[in-house]
Amino acid sequence: MTLTELRYIVALAQEGNFSRAAESCSVSQPTLSVAIARLEDELGVQLFERGKGFVSPSAVGARVVEQAQQALREAEKVRQVAMQGRDQLDGPLRLGVIHTIGPYLLPQLIHALKRVAPHMPLAIEENMTANLADMLHGNEVDVVIIALPFDVPGVLTRALYDESFKVVVPRGHPWEKKAYIAPEEVAGDEVLLLKAGNCFRDQVLGACPEVSSPDTDVRLGHSIGTIRCMVASGLGVSVLPDSALQHPYSNDMISVIPFSEPAPARRVALAWRTGFVRPKAIDALLTAVRQLDSPAYRLIR
Repeated sequence: MTLTELRYIVALAQEGNFSRAAESCSVSQPTLSVAIARLEDELGVQLFERGKGFVSPSAVGARVVEQAQQALREAEKVRQVAMQGRDQLDGPLRLGVIHTIGPYLLPQLIHALKRVAPHMPLAIEENMTANLADMLHGNEVDVVIIALPFDVPGVLTRALYDESFKVVVPRGHPWEKKAYIAPEEVAGDEVLLLKAGNCFRDQVLGACPEVSSPDTDVRLGHSIGTIRCMVASGLGVSVLPDSALQHPYSNDMISVIPFSEPAPARRVALAWRTGFVRPKAIDALLTAVRQLDSPAYRLIR
């Protein structure tokens, strides 16, 4: 039994297809198939049920795959421990970030990080919070930038900044003359929201209770950028994070209206596994964040 064979069975369990599993492991399909068959012979059990058009772990296979994942995580720790004697700021850092933060934070953050740790490039994974939590636990990323709360066992968090929410309406909308809008006023008109599964959507629903009212006609968008364009086109109103409304994302076709105090906001944080062996990399990220210069971010010192 080898670590390579363990990687193969984990990949097959995740992909559910020999071709995709082989591609994810950068090997040919026959190589992967033969290795898995050899491992099944060695263990004396059938790890996968194979049928026409499907492959899935058997009952015992699922338990073996789970143990294989744990073994691979421990093997990765061996590699990381070996790196401790080297410069912790030398080499890529795998950074996960949610969709509603990445496009607006990363340009400034990457620029600042190049000054702090020029030999530590970021390998960026943009995904939803739930997926990033799994990837962090599975050692597919080293650190993630998410919105709190983020309660994941074995994970540490450090708050970075607070960011207000703003109401956006098309030019000429009746709300355009308002100096402030109360959260309960966001209702009635077509309200544009992100699709289900996005934590920012949940935060907007929590901040503006009337959005869930039967009298509110909710329309959905795939991304903040799409919603911003939909508002500009006169298709409705929305609530967006302040960073998505700063230059160069501002738009002459929309009006931005602040909420009345206390304004809804989100707290953005850094999260990493307990025992992560490159603490200086975390410090470098925190230093880079402290250099951010945007009115959208209220930094937490």
